[in-house]
Amino acid sequence: MEAGGLKPWPDWNAAWFAPLADHGKAVSSAIEQGQPLPQALGAQPGCPVRFVPQDALPPGMAYEQFIFDTAQVPTRENLHDFFNGLCWRRFPLTKQRLNQLQASEIAAAGIGSVRGPVRDALTLFDENAALLQAPEPIWDALLARDWQALFVTHRALWTEARLVLFGHALLEKLVAPYKSITAHVFRDTVPPALADDLAAWDTWLAARLDGPTLASKPFTPLPVLGVPGWWPANEVAGFYDDPAVFRAPRA
Repeated sequence: MEAGGLKPWPDWNAAWFAPLADHGKAVSSAIEQGQPLPQALGAQPGCPVRFVPQDALPPGMAYEQFIFDTAQVPTRENLHDFFNGLCWRRFPLTKQRLNQLQASEIAAAGIGSVRGPVRDALTLFDENAALLQAPEPIWDALLARDWQALFVTHRALWTEARLVLFGHALLEKLVAPYKSITAHVFRDTVPPALADDLAAWDTWLAARLDGPTLASKPFTPLPVLGVPGWWPANEVAGFYDDPAVFRAPRA
């Protein structure tokens, strides 16, 4: 089978792919051996869904509703759905919670031309969210969009921080990285007590998400390639002096 839309494969040595690297290498290896993506994603203990070809989704049925009703995720042979599958495997409880909330909103309001604030926020979270565990000065600078403080003044503090990308569209963009790629960081700091146990992050996050929280737009932007240690270019003087990427807060 030709992987087609699944290539180029991610550089699993890149810092932003590290939380998914083990799963990603296994799935991409299975694809190289001829398995379709849904089969390569396979079943995993603790993952509440299985992956099926896109044509399993009945015409006219909402994607989110189908997943909720059947515990099956329609999956196309492309990198977007490859990363979606990896996120289901890495964060199964949170992905399930997002789907439950989508289904609840659909049940309440139906499918219309406008999604509404909760479904908009759910989609944004699923596609572009990131999680941050960091010391308070980093959080303060991030929320203030004080990029010099965040990345220059407090640069050494990033050794005590951990940024984990959740959104599968965000991860797909980083296969071919460019400076302006921006994540939406969830504005709740991951508790330090969870350390680097991503299964514990998943449990914590799933319990934090509900309709009112998401409707409040609980995100703050972060140009991810500005993170110290993530991209060699950000070691060069003047990297952060780019107002098109590192934008001042709105008045």
